[in-house]
Amino acid sequence: MISVVIADDQTLVRSGFRALLDAQEDITVTGEAADGEAAVRVALDVRPDVVLMDIRMPGVDGLTATRRIVSDERLSNVKVVILTTFDLDEYVFEAIRSGANGFLVKYTEPEELLRAVRSVVAGDALLSPSVTRRLIEEFAMRAKEPEGVPDLDLLTEREREVVGLVAEGLTNDEIAQRLIMSAATAKTHVSRAMIKLGARDRAQLVVFAYESGLVRPGWQR
Repeated sequence: MISVVIADDQTLVRSGFRALLDAQEDITVTGEAADGEAAVRVALDVRPDVVLMDIRMPGVDGLTATRRIVSDERLSNVKVVILTTFDLDEYVFEAIRSGANGFLVKYTEPEELLRAVRSVVAGDALLSPSVTRRLIEEFAMRAKEPEGVPDLDLLTEREREVVGLVAEGLTNDEIAQRLIMSAATAKTHVSRAMIKLGARDRAQLVVFAYESGLVRPGWQR
């Protein structure tokens, strides 16, 4: 059973997400929060698999709450998915850099929300790859200078190629098809790249790809 905490300052949004998620046989909502402070507190109380985190909330915002959750060893198994509007939220890139596992358009289709929750728990492809790419490209060049970006020279030529395709938003199966290899081999390359770069997940691989210059904004459309 996948446990989820919903953090959003809008009661109707929380209620809608709860109704959808609780209706699934494999998902249960174990807590709600109306601001970032409460989100961290609830996460500590119930230790969910996923926190759906609105990025703009009163008091402690979603970005700060994400940093607190990610930096807390007691919550090392908690995945944070940022909820954003479609108008290119300026904080999304910083949220991914801070350790969020991905993000989702707040008013997404129900099927996409369910797929996203299951995918992030399974460690699969970055959520909403086309939207992810658009947002990261938009803000990658404006974001604050990163501290200690991992050196991509640590990667083999094939691993760099795979990381570039992850940044393009491809799944392991799609990478395998593009590079003519098995999905298992593609997954192995992704896993090795994450270990070498110290990436928490595929979302951070995308950030590293942009910050290191392996991928430039506008290259992939």
